[in-house]
Amino acid sequence: MTAFHVMAGPNAEVAHPVVRKISVADVWDALAKGLDDFREKPSHYVFLCLIYPISGVVLMTWSSGANLLPLMFPLMAGFALLGPFFALGLYEISRRREIGMDTSWQHALRVRHSPALPAILTIGFMLVVLFIAWLLVAQGVYTHFFGEEAPRSLGTFLNQVLHTEAGWMMMIAGNAIGFCFAVVVLATTVVAFPLLLDRDVGVVSALDTSLRATFTNPVPIAVWGLIVTAGLVIGTIPIFAGLAVIMPILGHATWHLYRKLVVVPLKR
Repeated sequence: MTAFHVMAGPNAEVAHPVVRKISVADVWDALAKGLDDFREKPSHYVFLCLIYPISGVVLMTWSSGANLLPLMFPLMAGFALLGPFFALGLYEISRRREIGMDTSWQHALRVRHSPALPAILTIGFMLVVLFIAWLLVAQGVYTHFFGEEAPRSLGTFLNQVLHTEAGWMMMIAGNAIGFCFAVVVLATTVVAFPLLLDRDVGVVSALDTSLRATFTNPVPIAVWGLIVTAGLVIGTIPIFAGLAVIMPILGHATWHLYRKLVVVPLKR
């Protein structure tokens, strides 16, 4: 029964929240509201957002050994696949601000008390599986073009990638496959986590609502995906420090995008 609750929500029924048709202007408005949330009291995020640049530096350092050099860039790109889960605390802060509750940063940790936590963790696990699958595929792409032997140094690796035909073909193939992974994550989670924080609807409903929101609004969601991608790229400069600003803004904006995409049910 508990497992079914995780999948379908406490009423053992799969909910189907109503999805709105939005415009690209709504996406930019959600981003502006996310920026406004961040400006309200950015000191709230000092502790919370240290995890983003630190995680990026740890991943880069861990992959800098010769044996893992081919995975350095896939690790950095794959970090974005886990972003929707990492931003849970930011959604909660925006939710609390929206209803006039205290928005101190420690409230970001209150998500652990959410009745939807099992469903949230289930989708989080799905993202981890996709992240691992992406790394395995990326390693396979490198092996296909350069064989099993790892590059001797970072310089050798960069020379292989940037100054050989095989390197360019590998980048094209890797980016194409990475794009497919990113589309899957975007389409299935664009509103999944905010929806679960707002309503305990279960995994199936959260994923279904995200997919319906994406298919109903392909252009706005594509624009949102480009904004997220550009933001994360900018956030890696310098040495991932920018993520401490970019991630909160994107996290808050995701909450407001959810509010625009999903109709709030009328209270009985």
